[in-house]
Amino acid sequence: MSISKLEASGPNLRQDPYYEPLVELACAFRWTARLDMHEAVANHFSLSVNEDGTRFLINPDGRHFSTIRAGDLLLVDARNDRTMEREDAPDPTAWGLHGALHRRCPEARCALHVHARYATVLACLEDCAMLPIDQNCARFFNRVAVDAEYGGMALEDEAERCVRLLADKRIMLMGNHGVMVTAPSVAQAFDELFYFERAARTLVTAYMTGRSLRVLADDVAEKTARQWEDFAGYHKHFRELQKILDEEEPDYRL
Repeated sequence: MSISKLEASGPNLRQDPYYEPLVELACAFRWTARLDMHEAVANHFSLSVNEDGTRFLINPDGRHFSTIRAGDLLLVDARNDRTMEREDAPDPTAWGLHGALHRRCPEARCALHVHARYATVLACLEDCAMLPIDQNCARFFNRVAVDAEYGGMALEDEAERCVRLLADKRIMLMGNHGVMVTAPSVAQAFDELFYFERAARTLVTAYMTGRSLRVLADDVAEKTARQWEDFAGYHKHFRELQKILDEEEPDYRL
């Protein structure tokens, strides 16, 4: 089905004031599944849609990332303590972690939490620092908060503890758990998640060789991280991802 026919078939959704954010978040779900960074029907993405960040979109409970469409996403309010009484209530850990995040961190507009393979391996090491051994790893130099006190699934008490650790960082490596990436937009958050997993893969693979690592000097790593921030190619990356889905899986827009 062509995009024009597909969009014409869902006029009510296209009139939704959150239509574009819904589509962008659906795209992020589909690509996370394509890249095998998802885990069964667990893991959750959210995107705030109001000024103070407390109203946010999130995936419904028990849905596989590869099937999520824009119209499937839930709109919830982080300040509503009756959210879990809804018939379509989100997963309790999704509500715990993302609700706490959007209550406490209005600047974290988009939050992507996954148990991606290499990020999770890194999170399970005693020393889980993202060492700057290449250009991708250097992107995250001094820019990752580390939770070293895993206390169980991210229900509300554990979630509040985790969110406090973010402080001035946008990425949290959740020890013995996974990774949380936050950013002002879906495109930027997805780009950060993509590159963090690539960087973790490089570092973990380097550890597997058993050879000594060639770690960049701090000043070079910091320079490289700032160059990444200035480069800001995330919007081009995400635009291309949407173009591919528009051709191959256009139903993500419904």
